[in-house]
Amino acid sequence: MPGSGDDVASEAARKVMREFEKNGQSVDAALVTWSPETLRKILTEDLPDAQVIVVSNREPYIHNENKKGDVELVVPASGLVSALEPITRACAGTWIAYGGGSADHLVVDGDDRLQVPPGNPSYTLRRVWLTDEQYQGYYLGFANEGLWPLCHIAFTRPIFRDSDWEAYEAVNRKFADTVVAEARNEWPIVLVQDYHFALLPRMIRERLPEAIVITFWHIPWPNSEVFSICPWRERILDGLLGSSIIGFHTQFHANNFTESVDRFMESRIERADAAVSYGGQTTLVHAYPISIEWPVELLKALPSVEESRQHIRERFGIPADAKLSVGVERLDYTKGILDRFHALEELFIRHPETIGQVVFLQIAAPSRGTLPAYKQLHEECQRFAEELNERYGNETYRPVVLVAEHHSQKDVYEIYRAADICLVTSLHDGMNLVAKEFVASRDDEQGVLLLSTFAGASRELLEALIVNPYDAAMMSEVMLQALTMGPDEQRERMRRMREIVRDNNVYRWAGSMLLDAARLRKRGELDRVTALSERPANTNGDNVVSIFERKQAAGYR
Repeated sequence: MPGSGDDVASEAARKVMREFEKNGQSVDAALVTWSPETLRKILTEDLPDAQVIVVSNREPYIHNENKKGDVELVVPASGLVSALEPITRACAGTWIAYGGGSADHLVVDGDDRLQVPPGNPSYTLRRVWLTDEQYQGYYLGFANEGLWPLCHIAFTRPIFRDSDWEAYEAVNRKFADTVVAEARNEWPIVLVQDYHFALLPRMIRERLPEAIVITFWHIPWPNSEVFSICPWRERILDGLLGSSIIGFHTQFHANNFTESVDRFMESRIERADAAVSYGGQTTLVHAYPISIEWPVELLKALPSVEESRQHIRERFGIPADAKLSVGVERLDYTKGILDRFHALEELFIRHPETIGQVVFLQIAAPSRGTLPAYKQLHEECQRFAEELNERYGNETYRPVVLVAEHHSQKDVYEIYRAADICLVTSLHDGMNLVAKEFVASRDDEQGVLLLSTFAGASRELLEALIVNPYDAAMMSEVMLQALTMGPDEQRERMRRMREIVRDNNVYRWAGSMLLDAARLRKRGELDRVTALSERPANTNGDNVVSIFERKQAAGYR
């Protein structure tokens, strides 16, 4: 097993960098013990004096006012937050996000800033305020009724409105203003997150041309024919191509993006370099599979697997002799919740001996409940769960337990540990971190993961039981395989998946992007030196170069 510590982290980063220069890929990254120290070493040695700015819609800490008028802290159970928060801590950066909590404005300073995490501050949270109208148009409207269904193959028709687009553009501009205000110099590293900010990279580039802008698109990117539905497709692509680097979870989604650019924009595709040349600028388009922080401290704080099993079964009224299958996600039509219900019914029809032997616990956190598609999904899930319970249950047995509530990370991990089977059967997903969280939670090396072939995680977690969520019959047979799998096979599969998630953690994801950024910055400095040396001479025989330009080209910051 590789060593740890500052020297190892530094040498590991250099190894990755050398491999990067040769192939454009971090082939040696598996040799690195990826940790906060590794990231700090990359920043210190390869990106000296770099300021890291993260931009996302969701904030890592929310302050709400309760009924008594007291301020309560909420840590959202969000895959994006859980991935980015340890990165921002390690980089001592600034996180810019929408301040949506009812008491958010009460705890910031005069510049709308707050030092976080509470009790052990290591970075700055800068909140951006939006009106209800802006939030409705930008977030609920264009982002989630337009781009979200456009990018997910879930057969929900996208809705595009001029007023939503105008709000989306205005909010992106507002965040660009905030990035510029927070930047300490002209060359920050800005990590733009997700489909809420497709226009932001270009807006930042116009104001801070020396910045390294890394945009990560957390959801799938559709093929060019589907993308052509968007009325503002060229504006979206132009905005994203303001990035220095654009990242996706899988190479498939990166290829779809490149094909969309090739079809709709006057550009040159450099396929060998995985890059796009557009408007005199080159943008790298790479795949960076996101992951989680290996939860060492969280696992220490949790009850044992047996205690977790007992507690969860008592809490939800699950018989001691029934196998427990779980699903944990937001209540969203892309997650395939109804399809799991269909597969469970198919299991009961094909194998009636399983009735009474399995319970499906679905944790479905309410999400975007004001949108019609989400209201309809909630009603359908409740109705289907009630029908299954009426058809196959009795006074002491409910085959489906549907819990439409938010749960803390600790509660979710306890549910993972109590489960015999975890179903991650998304109809379409960029990555899906639930699959990786379930694997990380199982230090007993037991449990079975059913994983959709349409989730990015299926490209890494090959020892999971891979399923097509649209095929209820096939899903039911795989569920039976999971229910009857012996402990030795479970251990063999889980051990390999745990190695993958532990080694390919969130620090590797971020480190790979930062190493790309370092390579771009070095290349830019070399280009400036070359350009300055080729300047025409003045009448005194000296190159016409200012002292500031010479210092900047030489790397003095």
